[in-house]
Amino acid sequence: MKMTEEMIARSEALAPWLTEIRRSIHRFPETGWLEMRTSALIAKALTDMGYEVITGRAACAEAARMGVPDEKTTQAHLDRVLQYGCEEDYLTDDMREGFTGVVGVLRCGEGPTVGMRFDIDALGMQECAENTHRPMREGFASVNPGMMHACGHDAHAAIGLGTAKVLAAMKDQLHGTVKLLFQPGEEGARGAKAMVAAGHLDDVDVFIGSHVAPTDSLDDGDVTPGTYGSLATTKYDVTFRGLAAHAGGFPEKGRNALLAAASAVLALHAIPRHSAGESRINVGTLHAGTGRNVIPDEAVMQLEVRGETTEINSYMAASAEAACRGAAAMYGCTVEMRKMGEAEGQHSDEALLARIADVVRRDLPHLKVSSIENAKNWGSEDISVMMNRVQERGGQATYMRVMTPMASAQHTVRFDLNERVLVTGVQVFCAAAMDALR
Repeated sequence: MKMTEEMIARSEALAPWLTEIRRSIHRFPETGWLEMRTSALIAKALTDMGYEVITGRAACAEAARMGVPDEKTTQAHLDRVLQYGCEEDYLTDDMREGFTGVVGVLRCGEGPTVGMRFDIDALGMQECAENTHRPMREGFASVNPGMMHACGHDAHAAIGLGTAKVLAAMKDQLHGTVKLLFQPGEEGARGAKAMVAAGHLDDVDVFIGSHVAPTDSLDDGDVTPGTYGSLATTKYDVTFRGLAAHAGGFPEKGRNALLAAASAVLALHAIPRHSAGESRINVGTLHAGTGRNVIPDEAVMQLEVRGETTEINSYMAASAEAACRGAAAMYGCTVEMRKMGEAEGQHSDEALLARIADVVRRDLPHLKVSSIENAKNWGSEDISVMMNRVQERGGQATYMRVMTPMASAQHTVRFDLNERVLVTGVQVFCAAAMDALR
């Protein structure tokens, strides 16, 4: 119990620092593969704590990155980061090129390897600028136009650094290896595959991730130690290319990319649903044409498919590709489909989530475990790719939820949370890791 008491005391003492870190990251939000300032901040903090730090192409395999911004966008964001200031000594050349994400490793002798994932990216949203919004009122609202931490990843990053700090201070009492993965590009399911492809999950025996969740959800405690059922998903950018022509004078000479795309939209939403479980399809954007009297020679759409299992999602993805190819052929056009993000089906190991529930009840009695210890998840999450790699290699994995009051729903412009969850998150992660590394 002395070990647990020390962990609790250390985490409680970190509360002001955790708030400072979270607000710093909230004020400078960065979307997927642009998390330059955030990654440099994390790399410096981990280095100062004594971790082995891996960044850049060594942290995220180049060929496995998905949904990467173009060079112009990356350079413009780098210019903004340098203008506002950052830990430039830790802003590596790779980070400047958009190879963000950080892995921290703490070696504590013989024993298992415990991996923990903390996502760090923001959403492409404009934060509320009204004084009734606490981040605006208290001076830590986003200064990056069109970017906002509206999902809680700023809190996740702070919890990760707090966990790192406590475990490093207690290193001599641990047996094994701590591996912390600060993942870029979770939104849109773009970043996990790159970390998996770089091999960072291959030696992990116990893997833990979490997400902040609202207290008014079905979870009735401070922590839900396991979740299951995240929908597998594939995201596409689809470009139809045809041939422009005068719509009145020579319509027969054109190849209408807009008609091909419009036909594809109807075909996509008509894909027969799978009998084995839930499936989803959505075309979110469609842009085409240059004028009312010109046959459109290009149309670009963004779409996604989802499935209750990886297999159902694969069926939806194959059907979507066939629908787009067929629509393009019907109008004499070509089609290019770029995969922009991907996640798999996900489940938490019952034995691990039960163990964490027992650890929280035993070591953190001031926190309540939800009555449903393994809750159905919503949406999609590319932590599934990490979890599946660990489980395929014989390890155990769980994806928790840590509850907090929220000012507004996630993915909304007024999102904010109760910063007490930062300490709660650190304590749950530390207690679970310490139990595995005793």
